[in-house]
Amino acid sequence: MPITRAQVADVTEIVALVNSAYRGETSKQGWTSESHLLEGIRIDEVELTGYFDKPEVAILKYTNEGNEIIGSVYLEQTKSNKLYLGMLTVKPTLQAGGIGRKLLAAADDYARELGITTIKISVITSRRELIAWYERRGFVATGETMPLVTATSVAKEPVELMIMEKVV
Repeated sequence: MPITRAQVADVTEIVALVNSAYRGETSKQGWTSESHLLEGIRIDEVELTGYFDKPEVAILKYTNEGNEIIGSVYLEQTKSNKLYLGMLTVKPTLQAGGIGRKLLAAADDYARELGITTIKISVITSRRELIAWYERRGFVATGETMPLVTATSVAKEPVELMIMEKVV
């Protein structure tokens, strides 16, 4: 299976992948770009490296036959015993090919291994196509919203996140 747990040695490659999928010109090759809403980077190496010191966090990676990381996802067990899923990333030129769905399935499996029954995500409210994608995969809006707070990006307009959950 090409999905395994990422290691600290993968940080540079994952940071490059995430930033290429969410920001800048390369992100426009896929459909997950946020560059029209946010300037700057999505994550840096210091932040990502810090996640490996947190036992409640796991980062899964999806590699191709050449061992290149072409997908990843951040998973964090919350204090309310939910699994927060974030930074679901697929290389922009490979999006819409099933890798994101496979990473979501791996997140479901990981949640079950931990005895967690609910996965929680936050999605930019104006990203209707992304919200619809998550709805097709069983996520439901909770009605909760919150402003986007980020240290590595600058919003071009106010950005609000909606919380969605699904039972696994």
